[in-house]
Amino acid sequence: MTGIVEAAAEAAESGGPRLPRVRGFAEWPAEGSPKDEGKALRKRVPRSTHSALDLDGSRPHAADAVEESHRGRIAELTPIRAGRMAATPFAFLRGSAGLMAYDLARTPMTRIRAQICGDAHAANFGLYGDARGDLVIDLNDFDETVRGPWEWDLKRLAASLVLAGREAGADEDHCRKAAYDATGAYRRTMRLLAKLPVLDAWNAIADEELVSHADAHDLLGTLERVSEKARANTSGRFAAKSTEEAEDGGRRFVEALPVLRRVPDAEAAAVAAALEQYVTTLSEDRLPLLARHAVHDVAFRVVGTGSVGTRSYVVLLLDHRGQPLVLQVKEARPSTLVPHLVTAGFEAPEVEHEGRRVVLGQKRMQVVSDILLGWTTVEGRPFQVRQFRNRKGSVDPAALAADQIDDYGRMTGALLARAHSHSADPRLVAGYCGKIEELDEAIADFGVAYADRTEADHADLVAAVRSGRIAAETGV
Repeated sequence: MTGIVEAAAEAAESGGPRLPRVRGFAEWPAEGSPKDEGKALRKRVPRSTHSALDLDGSRPHAADAVEESHRGRIAELTPIRAGRMAATPFAFLRGSAGLMAYDLARTPMTRIRAQICGDAHAANFGLYGDARGDLVIDLNDFDETVRGPWEWDLKRLAASLVLAGREAGADEDHCRKAAYDATGAYRRTMRLLAKLPVLDAWNAIADEELVSHADAHDLLGTLERVSEKARANTSGRFAAKSTEEAEDGGRRFVEALPVLRRVPDAEAAAVAAALEQYVTTLSEDRLPLLARHAVHDVAFRVVGTGSVGTRSYVVLLLDHRGQPLVLQVKEARPSTLVPHLVTAGFEAPEVEHEGRRVVLGQKRMQVVSDILLGWTTVEGRPFQVRQFRNRKGSVDPAALAADQIDDYGRMTGALLARAHSHSADPRLVAGYCGKIEELDEAIADFGVAYADRTEADHADLVAAVRSGRIAAETGV
């Protein structure tokens, strides 16, 4: 107390308070300028160098990388994963975040870190419902999320846009322009956020403003169609198609092999019991919502491309009127980026629980997140928990018209910048990116070069499948 009194006396004499440094807050007066720090980084890492893609002789063969990524997965499901990756070069990229991280660890970096998605390809943006039933659009997959170089997300997005454009039949000019425009939108959005008061920047670019901000007006019709489908993509609709009435008057899942299958009673009981730990990871105000639902059934459901082979369950909850709420309990494996971050000279993150890593990473990047996000452990394995079919919808970038792929690039680039700005100071990143298009040109060049590399990797995987080295099931 004496110290506080003395500080007050000094404040009175000096004309202002002299408060101690408060942990967790910025210092005042501020030292230096983040914008100037960002500009200074251009000397060490010129923006033009981001076009570089130097692949050394130690780079894993594509088939080796796929086999390595199958370690720890459910063996009977890995042929489905390989089959999905072998479908197209874009599909291969979606399943090979680890291989791309190997390559990115050998590219120029500013060493500015943000909470990154780790798998920010063009198909990992989409619509989902918020707590009030409105639709929001944002990044929507965080299995690989970690603190890392912001450039890695942006370069993965650029390469994926080129591949998606090629799959859609767009010419090379349109494909490169999509990567170029995505980078430009990222850069301009960072500059905008850097100029705003922090509270305004935190929630800037509301979804209703996104199309205008990104100049993505050609996408309006597509977004409206996706939104209409998303509103109908609910737990109720999934349950109506995937469950039947049980003998006790409740409901149970019906198998739809190989995607949805029933599990032994002991396995289902372990998943259900793990929900008790999950509940402790939620905010207390969410507990009455779950307390009004009963757990009725558990099934195993195959998901995604990169996630195939991981353990993933759906849990059917019913309220007093028999209305369903479906939770997804999905295995959370260590981020495939971690060893490559260490190669790049970053410290390996300390991870308390892989499900917690995914959930907190998602909350750090999204403006609005699922109110039921949490984590748990099932038989020693970490899992994340979230709502299933929470009015989710997504644009298929590989199905867009040629004149829409660049609009989609601008929209996703702006969303990525907004997500990164929550954990990296936008003044610092904007200071580096600058006003001119030098970075846009460089990352567009990288995107084209990496798309070419991915097509070669995909061809290697297809050859491995045809030779019988890697088992693959197609059309699943």
